[in-house]
Formats: sequence, C-alpha cells, structure tokens
Amino acid sequence: MQLIDIGANLTHESFRHDFDAVLDRARTHGVTRMIVTGASHTGSEHALDLARAHPGFLYATAGVHPHHAIDYNDATDALIRTLAHAPEVRAVGETGLDYNRNYSPRDVQLQVFERQLQIAVDVGKPLFLHQRDAHHDFIALLKKYRDKVPAAVVHCFTDTREALHDYLALDCHIGITGWICDERRGTHLREFVRDIPANRLMIETDAPYLLPRTVRPQPSHRRNEPMFLKHICEEIARDRGEEVDVTAANSTAAAAAFFSL
Repeated sequence: MQLIDIGANLTHESFRHDFDAVLDRARTHGVTRMIVTGASHTGSEHALDLARAHPGFLYATAGVHPHHAIDYNDATDALIRTLAHAPEVRAVGETGLDYNRNYSPRDVQLQVFERQLQIAVDVGKPLFLHQRDAHHDFIALLKKYRDKVPAAVVHCFTDTREALHDYLALDCHIGITGWICDERRGTHLREFVRDIPANRLMIETDAPYLLPRTVRPQPSHRRNEPMFLKHICEEIARDRGEEVDVTAANSTAAAAAFFSL
C-alpha cells in the first residue's frame, strides 16, 4: 500500500525534536510522499525548505491561512508569488475563509483570499483551500476563479452533503482527514463520503492536528502524525464500502495527478 498525505503541517514546533523519526514512521506505514502545508509567511518558507531537504518525498504549498489574513500585505503577496514559482511548491494555499473564529476580520479574509486566488491563476498551479462556516462567501468567490486554475482541493472537508456537492459541481477535489473518525462531530461524513468520485477523493492527516479518535492505542501525547494516514484510509474504505487497497490506490493516484508528483 502506497499513500500520499496531502496535508501535513510538518513545520509545526511539535515535530522539531523527532522530525526524522516522524518521517521514518510515515514510510514504515506506507506513506510514500507528503505535501507540507504552508499557512503563513514564515510557514510557507519553512515548508519549501523542508521539501528541498527531502526531494521526492516532501513537497510544499505556499499560502496564508485566513487566520493570518490580518498580517497579509504587499510584501507577503510578493513572497507567496515567489515561493509559488518554485518547482517543489505544488499548490497555492492554504488559503480561504474561516468564519468560525474570525481571527481576522471577514472583509480582510475576503480580500486576502482573492489575492491568493489571483496568484494561483498567474502561476498556473492548483489551489489548496480552507473553508469553515463560510460556505456562501467562499463558493461565490471561488466560482469567479475556478475555471482559471488547473485544479482545486477543499482540504480537511467537514461540511454538509450539500456543500460537498457544490464543490463537486465545480470539479473540486475533496480532502478527508481523521475528522471522519470523530464520533462527536464527524459521523455525518461517514454517511456521504461515498458520494465523492474515486478520482477526486484525497486523504490527509492535517498533522499534528486531528488525531483520529479511533486509533488504538491512543498516543499519550495526543499528537497526530502522518503514520496514522493508513488508519484514516481504512476508516474511509469501510464507509465507502470498498477494499482498503482500492481506496489507497485511487486516492494516491488522484493526489499524484493533482500535485503532478
């Protein structure tokens, strides 16, 4: 089984003390390639550094998460544009809207999201997208740019069936995380994850966040890491009513095509 983790926050400080061991455990559990998420000015630079240090195994995205939109300025825009041209950077993002916590004002989030959409258009690379509690504004803006970019993935999808089908209608890919394993808030995903076409489903850990609650034994530190992607794949396969090797092969093929790996 060969797996691709399309969203791992390996720049997070919790990985600094055992980074190489984390990569080794991922390989042991079938993860052959990973996309390191760039979600801020410095985080995107760091993601690219990691990708360059581990060619053929790690790749990167470059973008600014809506939580950090308030810090986005012309210098940030220029940096993300520069990083996005690097061959190791395979998508623009993480970008989008998050009205759940509103760490940045909504009007600022919208402006910054649109600036990054334009970057993706200008460099001709896919979009790595975040949306939480902002579906209406998010999809309205995405529709303006979707046919101008080669591909788009709504990563860490946690929304409704209706939202899912809105994204599928725009030919978006969908990223599913260990959220589906959370009996408190993710059971609705189990009901319609089979609606996602095999060639548009990709899987991710969003490590170190979203440790699958069904992993046994649960690690005492509660940190998620890419080695648990195999467990997420197994859960998704069960909910889709297919063999895990089928889910693994299809999601890996979808990710490889999406990110031109």
